[in-house]
Amino acid sequence: MAALIDGKAIAGALSERTAATVAEIVSAGGRQPGLAVVLVGNDPASEVYVGRKISQCARVGIRSVEHRLAADTAEDVVLALIATLNADPTIDGILVQLPLPAQIDAGKVLDAIDPGKDVDGFHPVNVGRLSTGTGGLVPCTPLGCMLLLDTVIDSYRGLDAVVIGKSNIVGKPVAMLLLERECTVTVTHIATQGLPDIVRKADIVVAAAGAPELVRGDWVKPGAVVIDVGITRVTAPDGTTRLVGDCASQEMAHARAVTPVPGGVGPMTIACLLSNTVQAAQSRSAAD
Repeated sequence: MAALIDGKAIAGALSERTAATVAEIVSAGGRQPGLAVVLVGNDPASEVYVGRKISQCARVGIRSVEHRLAADTAEDVVLALIATLNADPTIDGILVQLPLPAQIDAGKVLDAIDPGKDVDGFHPVNVGRLSTGTGGLVPCTPLGCMLLLDTVIDSYRGLDAVVIGKSNIVGKPVAMLLLERECTVTVTHIATQGLPDIVRKADIVVAAAGAPELVRGDWVKPGAVVIDVGITRVTAPDGTTRLVGDCASQEMAHARAVTPVPGGVGPMTIACLLSNTVQAAQSRSAAD
């Protein structure tokens, strides 16, 4: 039977370490790390995500500042706010909650964030640092995936990893992180020809395609480790709904270890955001 990788417990332990680091900074006379969250509009899912992030900040001792803007806010107003936050010495991290309304170019907004405060790790400077292995802030979900893998894998050297999904948010960065650990990495997507056969050779499978139960049990070889990033609410013929991942979890008993959905990758994203915020604060303090 496959072992379940408990994302809630691992995220909780990471947040405890983050809280301890914050306490050390403050007790040594340092400034409390600060995170600014920008929410434009009232997307229900975004409201929930922002609420969770704010509450978790309080738990670990990070000062959070919310900036809530109307859905019809002009792009230049958002850019002006980013410039203000970039210049604010009490703000260490800036998080712009996506998606943004149609009149705002998300790429332009994310590119305007100071790379040193880009706790989501989406700025081109941080993407470049990740691709060259030269530091920077790592995107939260890929970082969380690696921390989950670290609990069951001691050495990545020479392992065969397959990433399903080519997004800039998960697929590409997690592939670069696996390469940095000296895995042999194949990046695929739902249109990849012969995808099941490609997955069957993998020691590590990271499924991040956003396709409910795409990966079947016979795609996964015995002893593989499966990280399921996907989460989709599906409706059964009787009208009931349930959350499922990109993998058919009931068919993964022969794997070495798998992440559950929910309770796997999800909790790690916010925990890594908090960790990134403290890392950004420490880097900025060291540079002063």
